Amino acid sequence: MNHVMKICLGVALSAATLVSVARADDFKLSHNQRISCSRGLAPGKLSTATCKSYAYVFNAKTSEYFRCQVSMALTRDNKEVLNVQADGGCSKKPRIFDTDSNYDFDATETEPPNTNSFFGPGGYAIWASDTTAQKVRGCIIISPGIGSDVSKCVDMTFQ
Repeated sequence: MNHVMKICLGVALSAATLVSVARADDFKLSHNQRISCSRGLAPGKLSTATCKSYAYVFNAKTSEYFRCQVSMALTRDNKEVLNVQADGGCSKKPRIFDTDSNYDFDATETEPPNTNSFFGPGGYAIWASDTTAQKVRGCIIISPGIGSDVSKCVDMTFQ
């Protein structure tokens, strides 16, 4: 019986060690969400409001991230709400750093097309830092409205 207890204890300690060594991915939500809404008039005195919001989910181990969007459209007349539609999802983006570590991040996004956007739907910025070293990278991603997004990242220097 004592021998069985020692074997069980050894197996349990081995499993606990393996679990702590295989650090799970750590996903974090950006703290810089935005919402923008627009409205339009349709024939017959109908009005529609459309709202969109974006957030970013960051893998603090790999520096991969997801851009998430939720949208809702509401159509009404003078008396009642006639239709409500909503959808959303997240799209995976490439890693910011090539190696795994322990990263922190923040993100911000331009407003939808307006006077601040020269072309396309605007863009966004991602800042990521390695919490184990003095390493910071800033990235700007612009959607030009033709082709794929244009992305450039710059490693910060410290003086």
